[in-house]
Amino acid sequence: MNVITKSLDLGDGRTIEIETGKLAKQADGSVVVKMGDTMLLATVVSAKEAKPGTDFLPLSVDYQEKYAATGRIPGGFLRREARLSDYEVLISRLVDRALRPMFPDDYHADTQVMISLISADKNIMPDCLAGLAASAALAVSDIPFNGPISEVRVAKIDGQLVINPFLKDLERASLEFMVAGSANDIVMVEGEADEISEEEMVEALKYAHDAIRQQCKLQLELQEETGKTMKRLYSHESHDEELKKEVYEKTYNQVYEVAKTASSKEARSEAFTAIINDFFENMPEGTEDLTKALAKHYYHDVQYDAVRNLLLDEGMRLDGRTTTQIRPIWSEVGYLPAAHGSAVFTRGETQSLTSVTLGSKDDEQMIDGAFINGYNKFLLHYNFPGFSTGEVRPNRGAGRREIGHGNLAMRSLKKVLPDASENPYTIRIVSDILESNGSSSMATVCAGTLALMDAGIKIKEPVSGIAMGLITDEKTGKYAILSDILGDEDHLGDMDFKVTGTKNGIVACQMDLKINGLSYEVLTKALHQAKEGRLHILGEMAKTMTAPREDFKPHAPRIVSLTIDKEYIGAVIGPGGKIIQEMQRETGATISIEEVDNKGIVEVFADNKASIDAAVGRIRAIAAKPEIGEVYEGKVKSIMPFGAFVEIMPGKDGLLHISEIDWKRLETMDGVFKEGDILKVKLLDIDKQGKMKLSRKVLLPRPPKPEAAPKAE
Repeated sequence: MNVITKSLDLGDGRTIEIETGKLAKQADGSVVVKMGDTMLLATVVSAKEAKPGTDFLPLSVDYQEKYAATGRIPGGFLRREARLSDYEVLISRLVDRALRPMFPDDYHADTQVMISLISADKNIMPDCLAGLAASAALAVSDIPFNGPISEVRVAKIDGQLVINPFLKDLERASLEFMVAGSANDIVMVEGEADEISEEEMVEALKYAHDAIRQQCKLQLELQEETGKTMKRLYSHESHDEELKKEVYEKTYNQVYEVAKTASSKEARSEAFTAIINDFFENMPEGTEDLTKALAKHYYHDVQYDAVRNLLLDEGMRLDGRTTTQIRPIWSEVGYLPAAHGSAVFTRGETQSLTSVTLGSKDDEQMIDGAFINGYNKFLLHYNFPGFSTGEVRPNRGAGRREIGHGNLAMRSLKKVLPDASENPYTIRIVSDILESNGSSSMATVCAGTLALMDAGIKIKEPVSGIAMGLITDEKTGKYAILSDILGDEDHLGDMDFKVTGTKNGIVACQMDLKINGLSYEVLTKALHQAKEGRLHILGEMAKTMTAPREDFKPHAPRIVSLTIDKEYIGAVIGPGGKIIQEMQRETGATISIEEVDNKGIVEVFADNKASIDAAVGRIRAIAAKPEIGEVYEGKVKSIMPFGAFVEIMPGKDGLLHISEIDWKRLETMDGVFKEGDILKVKLLDIDKQGKMKLSRKVLLPRPPKPEAAPKAE
């Protein structure tokens, strides 16, 4: 074995180590990245040739956590790792978005990157090492790649910026971003923050980029030692310069004129399609399909250049707006009468119908991952059906894109939810995209805010979101920052930068860059332009609703929280859950109970007041503490020769001694009481063992003392 190891000190005693040459040597490239006890195995394999007719990069990135890495056995019937969880999909997307722009444009071979968590340190998050591992595997392979890149987490904890912080410290972070980039440029950003300023965000990105540069340098040293500086030769594209020239000459002016019409998405698409179809009809009979495919490829380049030149030269966008102008907005709340909260938000040709459902603790999502496990009481699901873009597409469940877009909206709205002490509900938001022409995830944020307010959830501040774009010309240095981009502007542009926030600052962002050389000056300008757009959208939302409803909808469920002493938790639950199940069955309420800080926290959930009152009354009766001197109405549970045991509270019996039954002396208990009799008693005392002494006679009128017999004279 020729094992090569490189390490990097993060500056605070923590080190990252990259090893190659020991594991998975039949892959084109493989490395193990280690930090503490956390270890990631990354492998990359790429086909030697591209499949015929492929004109894109078929890249797949899969991140998976092995349960053995954390000393756990998977749940479920099969007890083995199954399909990727949402958490693993999100990490896969982070790596994919960082790697994809760095491959050569003309490289079209099937390429697979696999990253596995093979050992885990409970306090070191593996996701911030996944991008480094993937890039290092490419660095030690012969696969063409314009890297290296790396990926880090930057967080501000107690006012200080930290790279790849410990998991336990993240709870105190005021900002947290995953940042990916090369030695020269940032290519991807995703994260959340506590209403920070634009300048604070740029400062964090610069800090992250400094760490990325060091990790890229380490990979170049590793590449040098493995001798993989020369990459494989390939030829995945055929070119016909004469055909390219012909396509440009016959279609460019037509495309430019269509782009200037400021027509709708559908009309514009039909006009663009008519141009290339007309070109095909005028091609010689018998033209090969390969030539037509090449012409279609060049036609895409025509559209790319025409739309960008129109914007840079004449300042015109496809729909006729200025660079800072936001599309028309309308919104409505309470659209779904049976939902606990709902909203429709429409911006231009993008529309979200969003609902809010309030649930109990039993509705929490159980997360059973290898590294992350526990419970989640805030869910946001984003659905993107084919009809939203006028397409026929089978419904196969949530894809990676839907999971990613939903996660961005979830990050945004999570930041303004009330604290757990003020919100006992499990909240599920569902955004169904009914129309889409750019930035449907940002429509989800806006609709989600309105739906939460419609449901009566006391959010801290309304949140809006906007997608920013960028068109640049490296030759002339011209650039244009676009607010509220269309789908075509995303596809044909150089940047997709989604920013969400309140009137006070940024709460989440997601950025993908397709160019090299984005300066921090342009980035800062884009952030400030995004702020203007966010505030405008908040103003439009305020025309519909400015604050949460004072109360929940009449048909929305209610939750009452009780705190009981720890010693009564078992009494409320009962043997085998008998008591709590009986209460739920008889009252119609849902009851959950857990121990927190040596107290029992009980939540009673029902859709009507009568059910809640009945359940709460029974729980309070079980968990109430008997008080000396109080009078209780009790039931005779059993009769003994020396008295009777009387139940004064559920499960709490006291002794009513024969001497405390009546003022007159009783010689026997025969015929005094029978089991089930109800009588009032007073609690006289509780001894050290918790035994209660009861009295009935103190509640009865005391008979007068008998008169003394007269003395004899």
